[in-house]
Amino acid sequence: MIVLENLTKRFVQRGQRRTVLDRVSAVFPSGRSVALLGRNGAGKSTLMRIIAGTMDPTEGQVWSTGTVSWPVGFAGSFHPDLTGASNIRFLARIYGTDADDLVRFVEDFAQLGQSYHQTFGNYSSGMKSRLAFGASMGIDFDTYLVDEVTSVGDAAFRARSTELFRHRIQTAGAVVVSHSMPQLRAMCDCGAVLERGRLTWYDDIEAAIAHHEANMAQLAPG
Repeated sequence: MIVLENLTKRFVQRGQRRTVLDRVSAVFPSGRSVALLGRNGAGKSTLMRIIAGTMDPTEGQVWSTGTVSWPVGFAGSFHPDLTGASNIRFLARIYGTDADDLVRFVEDFAQLGQSYHQTFGNYSSGMKSRLAFGASMGIDFDTYLVDEVTSVGDAAFRARSTELFRHRIQTAGAVVVSHSMPQLRAMCDCGAVLERGRLTWYDDIEAAIAHHEANMAQLAPG
């Protein structure tokens, strides 16, 4: 279970203060896969990073009753001067999992070849995301945070990523951001819509998608 208590997040851009999250309170139940919906710029990625603990809220707090992943595919926490394999070994120690097993899992899944043993700072953005996705899926979390899970790699890699993720959420919960409504319908059973700093919870995925699509229709030109 993930609990959001009066979360507020403000940014200052060009001297103007912008509120992305405005006193958001919600409970994401254990074992549920939640679609996080909202237009571009609504604050979905910001909320995901606050839940993961990689960004602080301006006000409020987040707490959970289980382990929560960093946003799947987010490579911002890897050290640029370490090799891909060394970064994975370091993560294994942090999360208390077997380092050799995790290194082998990510090597097989990410399919980076010799680049796996080269410095992370020289990776392309796609290589970084493949490594980060493999690392996330190689560690057992109670809740996975997933931002555009199938946007990385070629079609074969995206298919393997989706299959692995579906396997993981059979025994775990997830918060999923995606622009693909069919993908959200396949992966999620409930949803939350973020709009103008406020979050609206729906116990039914179809109701959440309907709300989101109505919001998007209002924004459409003409």
